[in-house]
Amino acid sequence: MTYEKDYVYMYGQILSTYAYLLSGVFPEADGYAEIARKCHIVGGETGTAAAVLCSLGAPIKLGGTHLGRANAALITDYFADKCADISELKYEDFEGVSDYVIIDKNTRTCFGEWEKLYSRGKPFYEPPCENSIKNAKCVAADPYFGDEAAELCVKHGVKYLTIDCAYDSYTHKHCAVNCISHQHLDVDYAGVSYDELYLRYTENTEGLVIFTLGEKGAMYGRKGEPPKYCPAYGVEAVSTLGAGDSFKAGAVYGLYKGFADDELVRFACACAAAAITRFPIAEHPPTLTDIKSLL
Repeated sequence: MTYEKDYVYMYGQILSTYAYLLSGVFPEADGYAEIARKCHIVGGETGTAAAVLCSLGAPIKLGGTHLGRANAALITDYFADKCADISELKYEDFEGVSDYVIIDKNTRTCFGEWEKLYSRGKPFYEPPCENSIKNAKCVAADPYFGDEAAELCVKHGVKYLTIDCAYDSYTHKHCAVNCISHQHLDVDYAGVSYDELYLRYTENTEGLVIFTLGEKGAMYGRKGEPPKYCPAYGVEAVSTLGAGDSFKAGAVYGLYKGFADDELVRFACACAAAAITRFPIAEHPPTLTDIKSLL
C-alpha cells in the first residue's frame, strides 16, 4: 500500500512491545504475580495509534524508528493488509527497538533501553520526509526526535497534532492539537496545578490543548478560554496499555476529519474507552462502531 497525498503522516516511535497481562495486581518487591496473557505486538506511541487509525479506515503513512532483526517481520507483516504506507520505514542491522510492559487492571509498568538508544552515535530513526509532510492532509508528529517534523509542517502549512511536549517548545507553539498526559504533567511539572499548567499551555499556542486525565476524562481548551471538561466513558477496563495512544489516534482522526473541538475530544475519549476494554489493542483495535456506541 502506498499513498501519494491526503493521508495522515505519522512520525515517531514504531516498535514492538512484549506485553504481559497479570491476572491480579502488580506485586510488591520480591513478590509474585500470575501472567494471564502474554504477546509480542506492534507498539510505541505512533505504532499503536497507527493500528487504531487503520481500524478506523484512515489512510496513514509511517515514518520514524528503524526496523531491526527482532521486530521487522512483526511490524511489516502487521501492516501488510492494512491502509498503511510503510515504504518510508528503514531496516537497520541491529536488534530493533522493543519495550516490555507488565499490565494489571489499572496500571502498566514499562521497561526499555531508551538511554542506550539515545546515547549511541548513530540515530535509531530516520528524519521526517519533507515530501511526506508536504503531501499529507495532516500530521501526527511525536516530539521525541526533535522539532524538525513540526518545522516542516509549518513550512508547508500542514496542520499537526503532537503529544507530551513542553509548553515553551517550538513543537507545542505551532501545533493544531497537543494531547498531554497527566503522567507527563505530574512528572515534568510536579507540584504545579493543572489549572496553572492549562494557562501556561494555552498561552503558548493557538492550537487546542488537551490534558488527558485517565479515569477523570479530559480537560481542554484554547488561549483565552476557560477550560472545558469531558468525562471519561464508563467501561470495564481490561488493560490500560495503549489508552493514551488510542486517545491520540482518536484525536488525529478528528483532525483528519475536521471535527470541531468538542466533537474531537469526545471522539478521542470514546476511542480510548473502547480500547481499554480489550487486550491487546493492536490485535483488537476499536472500530468506528465501537466508538459510536459510546457517544
